[in-house]
Amino acid sequence: MAHAAPRGGFARTPDVFSPRVHLAARYGIPVVLGLVYGYWAAANRRDGGPITGWNILFGFVTALAFIVLCLAVATFAPLLKRELHSAVKSGFAGAAVGFLYSQTGESVLRSAALGLVVAAGIFVVFFYRYYTHEDGEGNRIR
Repeated sequence: MAHAAPRGGFARTPDVFSPRVHLAARYGIPVVLGLVYGYWAAANRRDGGPITGWNILFGFVTALAFIVLCLAVATFAPLLKRELHSAVKSGFAGAAVGFLYSQTGESVLRSAALGLVVAAGIFVVFFYRYYTHEDGEGNRIR
């Protein structure tokens, strides 16, 4: 006799990674992204000039802030309803892009505008994904 499909009619694909790999990815990905982000912000700030101790410190502090915020968003955003979940993740992405752009020396208004455009685009993508993959209470349906 064939196995019955789970509630909702869709069979789930098997998880091929161990819990240890999931744990490493949960913390490893934000750390790697944070280090890249910190390097990028420091490179934008120095604008091709010499690398200084203050520039390196700025890069590491920026990386640390990004890592902490990324882990907080990844931990607490899924606990929210899909609208707020999408808004928190897209707000984080928009603020990150706006901050990077502000380090190039552009005006605050252009940085804020770019951050808002990026956040709006990402909000649409995330909201669509959560709207099509969750029921009204936030339970996955696929």
